[in-house]
Order: sequence, then structure tokens, then C-alpha cells
Amino acid sequence: MNALILGGFLFSSVSIGGGIAWLVAKVFRSFNEGLALLCGGFLVGLLALDIIPSAFSVYKSPGIILGVLIGYIFLLLMNKSLHSSGQHKPSVYVLTIALCIHTIPLSLTIGNLLGDSTFAVSITTSTILHHIPEGFALTSVFLSQGQKIKGLFLCFISLSICFSAFIWIGDHVNLSIKAQSVLLGVSIGMIAITSIKEFILPNVRIVPNWMVIVFVLIGYLLSVVFHLLF
Repeated sequence: MNALILGGFLFSSVSIGGGIAWLVAKVFRSFNEGLALLCGGFLVGLLALDIIPSAFSVYKSPGIILGVLIGYIFLLLMNKSLHSSGQHKPSVYVLTIALCIHTIPLSLTIGNLLGDSTFAVSITTSTILHHIPEGFALTSVFLSQGQKIKGLFLCFISLSICFSAFIWIGDHVNLSIKAQSVLLGVSIGMIAITSIKEFILPNVRIVPNWMVIVFVLIGYLLSVVFHLLF
């Protein structure tokens, strides 16, 4: 199956996740703080239930831990650069980059299997289902921060291009397991810090404590539902 076609499937997948996030956002109307807390809880759940267990079941911990440290340093530098340039909502860009990095190990693996017709159906299915939660998370961020919808579609297109490009690379080049573990660690570090620092902690000072717990818990429970379904 062609890498570009799989990239199109990924775009459809994140768009489905985006549609679900839009429906959830309608429930909370203009309560952006609640939506941000929900997104933070969802990302924490996504890490705890899916990304981190999968990472440690496939890759060795030293590479992942090194990647987390690199991701943390990169995040500090990126935040400093964006804030100094007058951009006060860097989490949109950080999360997009983190999700792009997160797709690299999977897309490289798919690239290695691209010529095997036995895996064609399973590859297509995993591509569609695996990225619905990412679309939900990214759309929730955009909606909670009042970003323009065209920016969201640019992020979806960027994810699709990144996915297709690394499928092509995986079909031609073998990236070592150590390098893949570091890349996955970078995405884990960036998503974890962004979810806590950008979505949860800033709103703790604004929203009553009981509401913080409720919205974070709702977000986490949504990630449980996604984990069970997809």
C-alpha cells in the first residue's frame, strides 16, 4: 500500500477524533478552562494507558529515559523562544511537534512492512484507529485556546505528511531500535510536560479545586473509553 494513501487514512483518522472533540466541546460551550483541564486529563490518560506501556513493552528504558530528558530540554528552549517572540500559547505547536515525533516509530515499522501484503489490512486498520485519540487531543487544545480552525487543519496535514514521509524512509532505511526508543521518549516527555504545565496547572488557580478534579477525571475517563474502543 502506498505511503501517501496511508497518510490520507491518518488525516481521516485525526479528523474523526477532531469531530468527536468538537461534539464534546459543545457540551462545555465557552468554558475554555474546563476544556483545557479535560484535555490535560485526556493526555495524561493517553500516556498512562497507551503510549508509555507500549513504549516500555517494545523498547529498552535507557533510550526512552534519555529521550524524555531531551524532550524536556527541547520543550524549555521552544517555550523560551515562543514566549520571547510574543507567542503566549505555545502548547498548540509543542503538542503538534510531539505528536509528529510520536508517529515516527510506528511509521518506520509500517514502512518496513509495506511490501508485505499479509499486513495490508492490519496496517490500514491500525493507522485509522490508532490516531483518533491524537485528533481528539489536538482539536481540544485548539478549541480551548480559541485558535482558528485552519491552523488545526494545517496541523492535521503536517501529521499526515510526517507520517507518509517516515513510512517512505522506513521502506528504504532501517533506523535502529535505540534511535526509535529515544524518539519515542522525546514525544513522551513533551506530551507529559505540556499536559501538566500548559493545561492543568495554569487552571488550578482559576477554577475551584473540585472542578479541577472533575474535569481532569472526565478527560482521563474519556481516554479510557478511547483505549478500550480503539
